[in-house]
Amino acid sequence: MILKLKRTPGIYLVGFMGCGKSTVGRALADELGWNFADLDKDIERRAQAAIADIFDQQGEAAFRALETALLHERVRSVQSGRPHVISLGGGAFLSQENFDLVSNHGITVWLDCPFAMIERRVSAQTHRPLARDPVRLRELFEVRRSGYARADYHIEIMDDDAASTVQRIVGLPLF
Repeated sequence: MILKLKRTPGIYLVGFMGCGKSTVGRALADELGWNFADLDKDIERRAQAAIADIFDQQGEAAFRALETALLHERVRSVQSGRPHVISLGGGAFLSQENFDLVSNHGITVWLDCPFAMIERRVSAQTHRPLARDPVRLRELFEVRRSGYARADYHIEIMDDDAASTVQRIVGLPLF
């Protein structure tokens, strides 16, 4: 295992909504015998509300503040030596504070999924407030790519097989 992961055993999955961060993250954590955390689920538990409701009732700024606070909590757990695979929400990695936090306390992996696959996966979902407008969804996808490209590693997602994605991550020069 590389020194960075020995010091702070955290693997942070980043990427656009619908790219498979939660599904792959759970499977990767199982493969490694590590804990798994989904930052969006943490937010919903803490707020006792769905993400769409938080956006609608409190706004994106309140959502992002809660996201950052909960990410700090998860990173503290990683810093204490508890290995975690953590799935970040689609916009979490784009904040400079969050980027610095996860980059300094583990490894980041961008799950890069083609837009057509994203569109297929999220088009019928109502719980994603930023996916409600198809034109805006495409624009957001394009704008966010450069932010995700800052991740330590890049994994292209070409199908719905989470197990093969996990094997590609496990094959990275991390372990």
